[in-house]
Amino acid sequence: MEPIYITGAGVVSAIGIGKAETLASLQAERSGIREIRYLKSTHTDLPVGEVQLSNDEMAERLGLGDSQRYTRTALIGKLALQEALQEAQLAGEALDEVHFISGTTVGGMDRREQIHAQEPGCGREIAEIATHNCAACTEMIAEGLGDFASMATLSTACSSATNAIITGANMLRCGLADIVVVGGAECLSLFHLNGFNALMILDHQPCRPFDRDRAGLNLGEGAAYLVMETAASAQQRGLKPKFVLSGYANTCDAFHQTASSPEGEGAYLAMTAALKTAGLNPEDIQYINAHGTGTPNNDESESKAILRVFGEHYPPVSSTKSFTGHTTSASGSIEAVFCLLALEHQFLPKNINWKTPMEEGIQPVTEEVAHPRIQHILSNAFGFGGNDSSLIFSKVNE
Repeated sequence: MEPIYITGAGVVSAIGIGKAETLASLQAERSGIREIRYLKSTHTDLPVGEVQLSNDEMAERLGLGDSQRYTRTALIGKLALQEALQEAQLAGEALDEVHFISGTTVGGMDRREQIHAQEPGCGREIAEIATHNCAACTEMIAEGLGDFASMATLSTACSSATNAIITGANMLRCGLADIVVVGGAECLSLFHLNGFNALMILDHQPCRPFDRDRAGLNLGEGAAYLVMETAASAQQRGLKPKFVLSGYANTCDAFHQTASSPEGEGAYLAMTAALKTAGLNPEDIQYINAHGTGTPNNDESESKAILRVFGEHYPPVSSTKSFTGHTTSASGSIEAVFCLLALEHQFLPKNINWKTPMEEGIQPVTEEVAHPRIQHILSNAFGFGGNDSSLIFSKVNE
């Protein structure tokens, strides 16, 4: 099959604004999980991975006027999209042949919560609410950065951004597009902080994915976008891409509304299908960026799925959610950028906070690995309802 080249990427999360800050934090083992600062919540005992900028500060960076016009998801997304377009040499260019696909679930819920808290009859409710849905959030992210050929919004919970990447890849493969910009954005809101807290799966300490004593996840926020294009498009634009999306797959085991299946059936099917799409064998993968939420259910289920696919000699595995928190709908694209950084700089992101091995489970990367040779990386993103997706990123041989 024709290669799907990645020619640009942008990322924003609790560990940095942009790829340079993000890389520095990953290599220095600097987590962004800390006390709540920007979200106005009474649950100050719950650590989170917030982007360390206020809405006003983000608006200023973006050269926007009134930050109140924008949801926090949109501001975070704009920062990531701007970096991706710049790296792909699309910033300031006509985008009328470029398609934009973004994943989100919370969308503009943060602004809805602010309006709800105001006195009724303020005169802004109807106009404001119209900007809070997920599709409007995608339009708001794109606003001012270019007029895209089309825009679409995906919402499949925590696999949303990954499924946006898969959708864009299918458009390229089917000849429906030559260039796509794909990923996702999500801000923290009371809606999903309280929702996850009600499920009793939030840890009151920094999360410990794949640890025997893990107690849940920490929520986070962020955004990331990839620019992907056909070989003909990249060649025509004079680019020399470093990476390809070599494999991908989406499955849905529909085991439970929120829980993963005991044997990780959906995860197993997604990983095996992604390997098949890429034409690779399990032993060809040098690193797995796990979904690794830190919840008892996910980590046990994903661990079993990895062992089913790779056996006892599985490649190095880590969850970077111990750095950023679980950024829900944006997590798949944020971690996709982490994978690209690992491929480019040849390092293995560590699974920080880990101490004690799980019984009959995988043991993640916690120590420095000298001179790893990384050619292919598999990245997992699993959503509620068993909507599970896997991506494989590969380095282009020079």
